[in-house]
Amino acid sequence: MTDGPSTTTYASGATSTAGEPLLSVRDLTVTFGRGAEAFTAVDAVSFDVFPGQTVGLVGESGCGKSVTSLAIMGLLPARGNTVEGSVRFDGDELLSLRGDQMRDRRGRDLAMIFQDPLSSLNPVVPLGIQVAEVLQRHRGMKKGAALSRSAELLDKVGIPDPTRRLKEYPHQLSGGMRQRALIAMALACEPRLLIADEPTTALDVTIQAQILALLKELVTESGTALIMITHDLGVVAGLCTEVNVLYGGRIVERARRHDLFAKPRHPYTGGLLASIPRLHEERGRRLTPVPGSVADNIPWSTGCAFAPRCSSETAVCRERTPELVPDRDGLGEDRLLRCHNPLESNPLDDAPQAEETGR
Repeated sequence: MTDGPSTTTYASGATSTAGEPLLSVRDLTVTFGRGAEAFTAVDAVSFDVFPGQTVGLVGESGCGKSVTSLAIMGLLPARGNTVEGSVRFDGDELLSLRGDQMRDRRGRDLAMIFQDPLSSLNPVVPLGIQVAEVLQRHRGMKKGAALSRSAELLDKVGIPDPTRRLKEYPHQLSGGMRQRALIAMALACEPRLLIADEPTTALDVTIQAQILALLKELVTESGTALIMITHDLGVVAGLCTEVNVLYGGRIVERARRHDLFAKPRHPYTGGLLASIPRLHEERGRRLTPVPGSVADNIPWSTGCAFAPRCSSETAVCRERTPELVPDRDGLGEDRLLRCHNPLESNPLDDAPQAEETGR
């Protein structure tokens, strides 16, 4: 921790002050349906993202990661849901913006890389037009200039022969190229906040490494704030500076990357780490999965939602809801934990270690 705010200057010329978050999410709650059938997908989630920082939202499918990102971007359906809380971007409340005001922000100040590039791209429109329309909409560029800039963006993200690719349709590109094209679209207006929702899920490991290196370079050089949504703690180990572990729509543990891998405190975090395959383990050794599924839970209002799957469960876990409080016994500063019976040691002594980096 520092005694006062520090200033960082990036290659783009952008500067940031350590004490001022670019994005501040407070008690974000998203509920689908009404009455007895209402389902709370995101339950009072709070976190900050600073310029030049990469924050991870980690958990299994169904824990609320993607719904959180869609609520931040204002992309949830207009009906059938209720969004409460606060999402402040550079001091402005995003949840109070009208549709046209939010559309002006998306693509220019905030951008998102979606999980499935094939379904995210228009299959009947050439790639060049899809990238160029972002520049025309938010930068006021003419079509010719926008297409020329689009080729530069495709080249920047590593797509070979970008001029030819501008004329091709999404189905003519490989999965890796489609994902790179989505990144090019997201970066077109040099957004200050980028949300990446499982951007490497459908890619082979080589392309995954290239995509993650590209995102890391973006954060380092331009000071863009990045929210990485993933279930893969291997991705977190190489990219994120701070990690929020979600379960049942709530954050159950928050820690800096190095601290989380060195000493996970929540049994769910420990289970996610234990399920990671390791190259040095003997061949044929079975992985240690988290038992059950995300459907095996109890309401947060009555206890800990993870209790039915937890090996450390006691009677209090089903009787009293754990609060997200500072973890006094954990490793590292500013660590938060929601658990009645936290882990006292790393479930795997050889859990992957991550090098600590600053914002």
